[in-house]
Amino acid sequence: MTARNLTFGFIGLLCAAWMGFGRWAFGLGGELTWWYAPLIALPFAVLQLWTLQRVNVAVRRGREPGRAPYGALVLSWVCALGFGLTVPDLVDGELVSIAGRFGGEIWNEMAIALCNPFGIIAFATAIAALAFAYAAGRERWLSEDELLDAAEAAGAVDGTGMVRHPLSRED
Repeated sequence: MTARNLTFGFIGLLCAAWMGFGRWAFGLGGELTWWYAPLIALPFAVLQLWTLQRVNVAVRRGREPGRAPYGALVLSWVCALGFGLTVPDLVDGELVSIAGRFGGEIWNEMAIALCNPFGIIAFATAIAALAFAYAAGRERWLSEDELLDAAEAAGAVDGTGMVRHPLSRED
């Protein structure tokens, strides 16, 4: 585990907590938090940590994961921050978001409209980061030439240059 991955994991968990509980820091915590925490924050945290676990698999296998998983994670964090600012919570029987609290009624309506796209894009880019990390760490497929060379080295090639069928009874 590298320092970079620890940092990325910590930031990912902070973003997940922000998505689920960020409104409480501004006095806007309400009963919808009990829906946001298990259904949004927890899956987002799992995606973040799973991505970094796959990056570690790539590094252990001697492959550099490249910039794609990290770039997608950063994009997911930006959208997670936007989601946390715009997602409403039920406070005193009224839906209020952080942006709406400080920007007024028009900002509250706009924030409620923007929270779903922010959340969807946050999850989509987190899933893309996982796919990039998984691809970076997967086992390399051998080419046909490499497979034939391995078969020849194992003595599984007959005199015609063809690999013997594994169920043949020529032995």
